[in-house]
Amino acid sequence: MTTDANGQSIPVLANKAWVLMDFNTGQLLASSNPDEPLPPASLTKMMTSYLVEQALKNGKVKPTDPVTMSLNAWCRGGKDGDSCMFVPLNAQASLMDMLRGVVIASGNDASKALAEHIGGSEAGFVAMMNAEAKKLGMSKTQFANSAGLPDPNNKASARDLAVLAAAIIRNSGEYYPIYAEREFTYNGIKQGNRNALLYTDPTVDGLKTGHTDEAGYCLTASAKRNGMRLISVIMNADSKQARADQTRVLFNWGYANFEAATPAQPGATLASAKVTYGVVPTVNAGLAQPWSLVVPKGQAAAVKTAVTLNPAIEAPIAKGAVIGKIVATANGKQLGEANVVALADVERAGFFERLRQRVAGWFSK
Repeated sequence: MTTDANGQSIPVLANKAWVLMDFNTGQLLASSNPDEPLPPASLTKMMTSYLVEQALKNGKVKPTDPVTMSLNAWCRGGKDGDSCMFVPLNAQASLMDMLRGVVIASGNDASKALAEHIGGSEAGFVAMMNAEAKKLGMSKTQFANSAGLPDPNNKASARDLAVLAAAIIRNSGEYYPIYAEREFTYNGIKQGNRNALLYTDPTVDGLKTGHTDEAGYCLTASAKRNGMRLISVIMNADSKQARADQTRVLFNWGYANFEAATPAQPGATLASAKVTYGVVPTVNAGLAQPWSLVVPKGQAAAVKTAVTLNPAIEAPIAKGAVIGKIVATANGKQLGEANVVALADVERAGFFERLRQRVAGWFSK
């Protein structure tokens, strides 16, 4: 263990970069070199699978669509150390089988075939990958191929990969259970999921491993315990065992040292805001969305909140309009803030009522 800038004891891990992130808030609980662009190896395939899942979700492709294994995508049986789904040359497999070939078997052939199927070419798909990375805010990431094969222009940071993992869990919920499947059989060949934690920790349900000589052993994983989901990324560990052990350390440390807190519930009235020129004089204010924080273990009960409303709130006001903010603190330290919104519409009063309010305001000063 070592101590970070905030005085928090955090693990020391033998790799080039790592992060531990809370899924709900996106908060990094601890990290080492989180923003250094590094070779991600097959962690690249998370973007490939994510784009396929989003295409399925949006109806652009169907699970039963036949996907052709082209000469460019075909895997030649591991001659160069390739991870393969082993679809024969020029044969077709269903898109859903190909997706499992990417997520579970880590097939370079399946990744390239899907890239060609959805992007028209692998280069076209890579452009889609980079556009999506930019959209997600993955500022330290640049993809050069769909499988994570060695390329000086294929780089990603640990933080960016955690962001991508969160997007998969949040936006591809229908397909996320695939990441927890322990094996996949195609063409008579059964392959096990390389994420060792799926076999030893029932709280782990994803996501992806990676390895090349340059990238070392990498693992992005997620676990959910007591309603709290964490995401870890390990980059450039020394072995398969090391990446699994280091991930276990991060999860155990994270759940032992942090807990989730819910300072306020959405829809509950947190304050009453005065409205000028409205058909009613006030409007209730509260949260539009669920709000959670991650706090040091034992501090959830100590979280306090304070609401600050905008100084001039004038009708008309639409339900959901931001009219202030709420700040959460514990032991004098600010933990986070969220927007406070109007919980109802407030129509603008007619001319004579507005005139009456204006005159009343003059005499109240």
